[in-house]
Amino acid sequence: MKDMKTRLEELPKLAEETKKETKKYFSNLKRRTPKNLDYVMQELHDAEFKKTDCLACGNCCKTTSPIFTEKDVERIAKHLRMKVAKFESQYLERDDDDFMVLKSAPCNFFDESDNSCFIYDVRPKACSEYPHTNRKKFIQITELTLANTEVCPAAHSIVEELKKKLPLVSKIKKRRS
Repeated sequence: MKDMKTRLEELPKLAEETKKETKKYFSNLKRRTPKNLDYVMQELHDAEFKKTDCLACGNCCKTTSPIFTEKDVERIAKHLRMKVAKFESQYLERDDDDFMVLKSAPCNFFDESDNSCFIYDVRPKACSEYPHTNRKKFIQITELTLANTEVCPAAHSIVEELKKKLPLVSKIKKRRS
């Protein structure tokens, strides 16, 4: 297996090369969702994260922001001994979809020296669930997963393995003469 530095360097090109195919794959998957999809995704997720160490990567923390729920904000502010309003004004803003997100990247709580998180024990739910490839009702988050394949090498690998494990063959319509 390639080292994380190489995987991260190759990811933008790989994600771009597979994006169109993955989009089509997910579209077909939505039309004919296998009953065991969540089980297969859980298996692929577990297998990938046995060999992928997030601390060797940290790309999600370096490049994107999680969505902060009200509960996340309250929990983190309390942990940092800050008032919620102060925490929000210092770190967060509303994005175009009206979600609370970080004002800047990399994440303010990310330690670039070792890819660790200062607030790991109270981190946002979106961080603890990232890249969401083991979520129940996976079929509902295929667009998010497609976006995550551009950020997370593990998500990209999981999706590529999914295509191999559950290949979708289009039915070829016979033309009548």
